[in-house]
Amino acid sequence: MTKINEINEKNDNLVIFYDGNCPLCSLEMQKLKQHDANNQIDLINLHQANFNALYPEINVDNAMRILHGVYQNQLLLGLNVTHRAWTIVGKGALVAPLQFPIVKHLAHWVYLLVAKYRHPISEFMYRRLGIGATTCELGACHEKYNEKYHEETNNTDHRRQ
Repeated sequence: MTKINEINEKNDNLVIFYDGNCPLCSLEMQKLKQHDANNQIDLINLHQANFNALYPEINVDNAMRILHGVYQNQLLLGLNVTHRAWTIVGKGALVAPLQFPIVKHLAHWVYLLVAKYRHPISEFMYRRLGIGATTCELGACHEKYNEKYHEETNNTDHRRQ
């Protein structure tokens, strides 16, 4: 029995395989888990030690190109993983348009483009907007705030006191 089947047999969780070295990806997974009050989503970093031995049914190269997830023993890919995940945590209305016929096809192509360039996009978002992290350390990314914004917020808070 594979590790995914073990997870799915114990509970009906969605298992998401994500690029833990991608700041943008890791930030989304952190936000997702913040809303996962019932612990229905299991996040698996593609870069963890022994990944291939633990999850031989997941091809890492393919999973690095497009998000992979398993739900009720079904393989989900790309935006289908995103849609299922946010629906599970009660935010399905935000991603419902991803299932509309015309939007779904357009969104899929945009998703593939963003997925391909996710590392430079992450870098840009951090440098220009202060969103996310510049890098991931030891396979985990932690949300970091723009230092300038953080200083301004602290100074404002001190002035109010």
